[in-house]
Amino acid sequence: MSVTALDPTTALVVIDLQQGILAIPGAPYPTTEVLERSVALARAFRAAKLPVVLVRVSFAADGGDVPPGRTEQNRSGGGAARPEDWDRLSAELHDPSDLVVTKHNWGAFHGTDLDVQLRRRGVTQIVLTGIATSMGVESTARAAHEHGYHVTPVVDAMTDMDPEAHRNSVERIFPRLGETGTTEEVLALLAAGR
Repeated sequence: MSVTALDPTTALVVIDLQQGILAIPGAPYPTTEVLERSVALARAFRAAKLPVVLVRVSFAADGGDVPPGRTEQNRSGGGAARPEDWDRLSAELHDPSDLVVTKHNWGAFHGTDLDVQLRRRGVTQIVLTGIATSMGVESTARAAHEHGYHVTPVVDAMTDMDPEAHRNSVERIFPRLGETGTTEEVLALLAAGR
């Protein structure tokens, strides 16, 4: 099913389009395409006077704010060396009018003021883009659904490191959380006044 409507107060929430993550190869879409589509959506949301939220992930230099717990895979936080400005948002995407949320987890809701910022603006629906589909985007989509927002993942404006992980989120998880759509479909709804 494709997206059928956008609420009068819908926000675009862009996950982790920052220097260090944009440098990672994406699959099935190159990160350059995800950035390009997210920029187009952000411009359209701003033109429609709708909120744009840019979410970035960052950690303290000592890794003290990296989520604890045992995992079978190596973590990217924990004091691991990161390139300078790895957490700087893409200059091509960022506009002074955007809200910026810094997270320390996969999802953008836990431990941030995202929910408060959205509710104070009367937002009832979020349109999601970003990297990585199966991690930051999916975690944020799940939490948004649990918080009662209408959720619209833009499936061609997100990517993963593994095309199967992307496919699993797009085909199995997102349809249970909301209506999925493409960049073109969301832009058409915005142009039509939703």
